[in-house]
Amino acid sequence: MQCEICGAEIRGDSFKVSIDGSELTVCGRCSQYGNAVGKRTPVSRKVAPVGRAPGSTGTRRPPKKVPGMIVDELVDDYDQVIREARESRKWSHDQLASKIKEKATLIKKIERGEIVPEDDVRQKIEKALDIKLTERTGDDDWSGERLNRGTTLGDIVTIKRK
Repeated sequence: MQCEICGAEIRGDSFKVSIDGSELTVCGRCSQYGNAVGKRTPVSRKVAPVGRAPGSTGTRRPPKKVPGMIVDELVDDYDQVIREARESRKWSHDQLASKIKEKATLIKKIERGEIVPEDDVRQKIEKALDIKLTERTGDDDWSGERLNRGTTLGDIVTIKRK
């Protein structure tokens, strides 16, 4: 049997590879030029491409803050709060991870502040450690003095967009 790329006689195992959609039988040296056929390459669900909704830009924007709107936001020192609560219970990263059914590496990255926990993970951590990682923000962020500075051009003009 001959290699379909270099033409050399194939001694030993032959390899089936896919190159630009064509399936070829090649020697060991030429197998590096294609992707192995029949082997399943696992894709992590966190890096797998996700289809977009029609008309979406692909970026998630946080909701606009409006005066009077009350929002729960993650506390700034969430990583320290989680670490201290875990250490006060004398739990390892693995023990906490098994209790919330997540990976220990995820817990470590959250405690180092490398990633911000998603809402479902945050809620599981809060429940397991009996802590609160969010704080209410809203009316107290808006001061009345901002609103009483007088009439501005923006109060009078209506902007027309083309």
